[in-house]
Amino acid sequence: MLDNIQSNEILDRLPAHLQQFIKPQNYDDYSSINQAVWRYVMRKNVDYLSKVAHDSYLEGLKKTGISIDSIPNMYGMNRILEEIGWAAVAVDGFIPPAAFMEFQAYNVLVIASDIRQLEHIKYTPAPDIIHEGAGHAPIIANPEYAEYLRRFGEIGCKAISSSHDYEVYEAIRELSILKEAEDTPKEKIEEVEKRVDDLQNADVVSSEMSQIRNLHWWTVEYGLIGTPENPKIYGAGLLSSIGESKSCMTDAVEKFPYSIEAAKKEFDITKPQPQLFVTPDFAHLSLVLEEFANKMALRKGGLEGIQKLIDSKNLGTIEFSTGIQVSGSFSNVIEHEGKAIYIQTNGKTALSTREKELVGHGVSTHPEGFGSPIGKLKGINLAIEDMSPRDLRAYDIYEGEKVSFEFEGGVKVEGEIITGTRNLQGKIILISFKNCTVTYNEKVLFKPEWGKYDMAVGKEVISAFAGPADHESFDLITHDPSSTTIKSKKNAEREELESLYESVRNIRKGENTKFSLSAAFDIIKKHHPKDWLLSVEIYELAIEDDPKLAEQIKDHLQKLKKIRPEVAHLIEDGLEMTETKMVTP
Repeated sequence: MLDNIQSNEILDRLPAHLQQFIKPQNYDDYSSINQAVWRYVMRKNVDYLSKVAHDSYLEGLKKTGISIDSIPNMYGMNRILEEIGWAAVAVDGFIPPAAFMEFQAYNVLVIASDIRQLEHIKYTPAPDIIHEGAGHAPIIANPEYAEYLRRFGEIGCKAISSSHDYEVYEAIRELSILKEAEDTPKEKIEEVEKRVDDLQNADVVSSEMSQIRNLHWWTVEYGLIGTPENPKIYGAGLLSSIGESKSCMTDAVEKFPYSIEAAKKEFDITKPQPQLFVTPDFAHLSLVLEEFANKMALRKGGLEGIQKLIDSKNLGTIEFSTGIQVSGSFSNVIEHEGKAIYIQTNGKTALSTREKELVGHGVSTHPEGFGSPIGKLKGINLAIEDMSPRDLRAYDIYEGEKVSFEFEGGVKVEGEIITGTRNLQGKIILISFKNCTVTYNEKVLFKPEWGKYDMAVGKEVISAFAGPADHESFDLITHDPSSTTIKSKKNAEREELESLYESVRNIRKGENTKFSLSAAFDIIKKHHPKDWLLSVEIYELAIEDDPKLAEQIKDHLQKLKKIRPEVAHLIEDGLEMTETKMVTP
């Protein structure tokens, strides 16, 4: 897939499991109507946001080379983004939150390449290139914010999710697609809306992923900066919405100081937000992120972290105090006095250290799972990992010795030591046995006939996180979305309208001198009386060169405002932008 993308050394580092989400942008698929939608939103945004957005926004538009007149081409964006240490890729709508955040960790901006319909020009629940390209891209030119975004991705992709989270993701993805698609039956939208509501209101324990997703929403997507009394916009969702960027500045939307409490505040992606959070500066965002990370299993480990992985029913990793990492689907944990004393995975499992698979301990070695005790040996204060070579010999923890280990909590390991594996610091991290039996009370956990027994060494589990330690250990090329974005339908009327938009666009670019604006306006009035945006575009060109035609167009648009009150404010804004431009020196 990367062969089709403008070269950028950042993209070359992307692992295959992220590359699977990338799709070609297919720039030629954008219609002239799409281009007009982009131009209207960008003209409106730059005009309004210059007053209410953080200074980094307008500066970032210049640095990232995003044009007001044309939808950005990913090839051009990547050439420019490379200068600020980032890259961009196109995807199909929503992708799983963990993947989205991991892209950020690689300094890659994920851009949904579709663009909203003209009917949804104010706001769409579906991610589109206006939201991503005009919202996210400019603000990352601020180095402090860009580092926050990268760090958020690095931490966020390790957050442990739940099966409920995936159901919510799939439902919201489907709803956003249906709402953006043409002619979706109202009943179908209501059906999926109810499913989303039921899932979001379900009485379930909030997972790490759902909480960090909330933090992402209230900062990266819908964040304000400054003070609650005098905020500026930096969140991409607000920067790309000509509706909410204005309404969020009113008293109708409550403003709260940003804190870790935002992790508990759920959101509805399909509706305007009734409240927002204000950070005093970008540095404060990172402080809250680190505060949240300190509460995650990633940093706390322990019994609670292991239990989160079991409940997630997804691929995850635990790290022992020696640094050995076990990646797999965790199925069981035995506890004693509030501590984990034995862990068990089910199915393909890999062992790693420092995110690199241990030679000989991939999924082919452990295809059916892996189990290991945790903790110290009973009656011995010195943990195995802290023993010197002399200590190990004294306790017969030595190659070729038959041993009987009893761990605190009651797990017993009896067998003949084959060998041990050490980390770079010289600590024993793995001991392999033959003729080995592992028991807990009367329960047999491992039998000699099952083959070699590998025991991870560690007095405690210091970390637990989503995903594998080494992504090369597993086949992660499994993305198969249950729904895909729906393209606009083509018919003779639509094609004629697109042709008109294209002709007017060419006139603006000075490439079409034979086709007249008055002819285009006549066709609009006769055959496309409900379309408003092209008339606004013609008005913008006519007001300088043909005042009489401009007056006719304005009269037509004033009538259209009464016929279509739902777009009256959009028409008025379009007229105002043109007329303000005329009187501004």
